Amino acid sequence: MLAIDSHLDLGMNALEWNRDLTQSVFTIRQREAGMAEKGRGGGTVCLPEMRQGQVFLSLATVIARVQWPGSPATGFSAPEIAYAVAQGQLAYYRVLESQGWLRMIRNRQELEAHVEEWQRPTDSTPLGYILSMEGADPIVSPAQLSSWYEDGLRVVSLSHYGLSHYSHGTGFPGGLTPAGRELLPEMERLGVILDVSHLAEQAFYEALEIYHGPTMASHNCLRALTPGDRQFTDEQVKALISRDGVIGVAMDTWMLVPDWEKGVTDPKAAGAGLDKYLDHVDRICQLAGNARHAAIGSDLDGGYGKEQSPYDLETIADFQKIPDRLRKRGYAEADIEAIMYGNWLRFFRQAWS
Repeated sequence: MLAIDSHLDLGMNALEWNRDLTQSVFTIRQREAGMAEKGRGGGTVCLPEMRQGQVFLSLATVIARVQWPGSPATGFSAPEIAYAVAQGQLAYYRVLESQGWLRMIRNRQELEAHVEEWQRPTDSTPLGYILSMEGADPIVSPAQLSSWYEDGLRVVSLSHYGLSHYSHGTGFPGGLTPAGRELLPEMERLGVILDVSHLAEQAFYEALEIYHGPTMASHNCLRALTPGDRQFTDEQVKALISRDGVIGVAMDTWMLVPDWEKGVTDPKAAGAGLDKYLDHVDRICQLAGNARHAAIGSDLDGGYGKEQSPYDLETIADFQKIPDRLRKRGYAEADIEAIMYGNWLRFFRQAWS
């Protein structure tokens, strides 16, 4: 079954982790054998395994955080540097496009053509990607957003961890900044989609008041199942449902089960497998009363590897285990297809209509 993943840090993995994503996961792991840093030797994502898992479309990020005064999160010393780093990640995607690995999707026409081609793919059919930005610091000012739009940027989240130029984010309670209140109308004017993942709760609701365009969450789990401000409350989920938004559920295991200690807890010992993952998917469906709003937003290899991934997932190709797990939970085939890819297709078709 085809699959769409709404959050993969492919460019970051290439430039910051020095990973050649055209190689297999197992080749990359072998190259990293003996490296002590978190996630090394345990990656789960690369282009061949994405193809094997039929992940025919993803939201591929550019990410470069600035360390603002008072923020607990580390980052670059200036937005201009963050811009240059993010442009470097975009350059990586463009090289892969020129080599036939990837295809940027920027509008409804390109989306429909890509979907049509993947009904009968060949070994040379490119994987599609929609360019997204995790944390908006690489946008040096709201006026610069139009330049990013010309570069193909179509989805933006305002903050990551700590504080950005535009908003408070995970682990740092607060609202939007004045620059954030200026950026959101410019996003709406240009047709840039708002991703509310990582927003502090106050900022989440402030953003929904100002921005009236298509709204989504690229990679989130639910606070009712896993406490913590990184996860959504049921009320936040309902707010997104009311706007016909879609929530990509993340696979980072510290977000799947309570009481996770990073670097200590073992996924299998904690029972953090695909069934726990699907508990979060299922809760969104129960809150909505249908399967229109839950989807995949894995964040696999988002600064971690197998040590912090579902224990019964070896690589991203194991997305193909999800349909059978949902069938065992009683999900109808149409609803399974919606969760795997259909909800994101509907969301972007509507956003680009």
